Amino acid sequence: MVSVLICGGGVGGLAAAIALGQMGHAVSVFEQARQFGRVGADVNLTPNAVHALDRLGVGEALRANAARPTHRISRTWDTGAETSRLPMSGAAEERYGAPQLTIHRADLLAALEGAMPEGVLRFGSQVTEIGQDADGAWLKLADGTEHRGDVLIGADGIHSRVRTTLFGPDNPKFTGLVSWRGVFDREKGGDIPDLDAFTKWWGPGSDRQIVTFPLTHGKEIFVFATHEQEGWAEEGWTLPGDIAELRGHYADFHPHARALLDACDSVTRSALHVREPMAAWSKGRITILGDAAHPMVPFMAQGACMAIEDAVVLARALDSVDPAGVPAALERYQAARIPRTAEVQRSSLANEWLKSQGNADWVYGYQAWTTAV
Repeated sequence: MVSVLICGGGVGGLAAAIALGQMGHAVSVFEQARQFGRVGADVNLTPNAVHALDRLGVGEALRANAARPTHRISRTWDTGAETSRLPMSGAAEERYGAPQLTIHRADLLAALEGAMPEGVLRFGSQVTEIGQDADGAWLKLADGTEHRGDVLIGADGIHSRVRTTLFGPDNPKFTGLVSWRGVFDREKGGDIPDLDAFTKWWGPGSDRQIVTFPLTHGKEIFVFATHEQEGWAEEGWTLPGDIAELRGHYADFHPHARALLDACDSVTRSALHVREPMAAWSKGRITILGDAAHPMVPFMAQGACMAIEDAVVLARALDSVDPAGVPAALERYQAARIPRTAEVQRSSLANEWLKSQGNADWVYGYQAWTTAV
């Protein structure tokens, strides 16, 4: 058994805590928020992530609030013609062992929090400093308290303090793209086809696109759109958006695509940044996972999925390890994960994923619980 400190109580941090706890390790998760709010809109959990989450014991809780898209469809921006259609739902479950689930981020966090033993997740705990020495790893909180363990995991997102401490400041590059997000009640969708599917409308070039899929058992529809914009340097900002401005960017799209935007009453917008894949994630007894390790643009909808895979593989690398074996276990973890996440990062940035009919097995068929570590 080892004692584990996790900085960040997001999707990856909570998934890692559950997996590590199942393996008998002593885990503490430090989350700066005082509680989880209904912040954000969506998480697209493809079969590779759902399979991993099912083994964590949260599958039933996820399905209680998620939608289950029927297909993954690509359409041309102006004619609406389909360029690919991949069966999901039961077909994905038969092929990959799990379906695709689309869910509000708050509902996913609630399912994970519900699987945590009492006392593991510590809200209102802002980590201000981390480090390691000959006896283990440590962190300090804003209230001055210090906590020590055998392992420290940075699951603290795109602005990761843990990553910066280990590897120094980085320089994320603005992609030149702005993203918009909105949700509307299904009844407002009228005769828009395939509202129960994950559908991507591919615009001219690679900058303009609209993605839509169902939430909450199909009662709500999520909309995500991107287009080019210059001069926005702040990463991670989410601001209220002007719905009329958004509609103007897609005035030449197919009527069904425009109707998706017309159904939204309000939207948020944020800038998309990208980093090159890292050569290493671990030093000694400290490592990182999720957005702290491999932030990516959302064009393959794999950000949360990769964090969940990281969590399971990291826990497996630490299974049956004693404190002396931690550094070698973290080396095995990063060796197992960096090639895959780098490929997904680069493929997502290229933004060609399933634009035409293709094979999704290399993404959806990954098994975090059995892959070599």
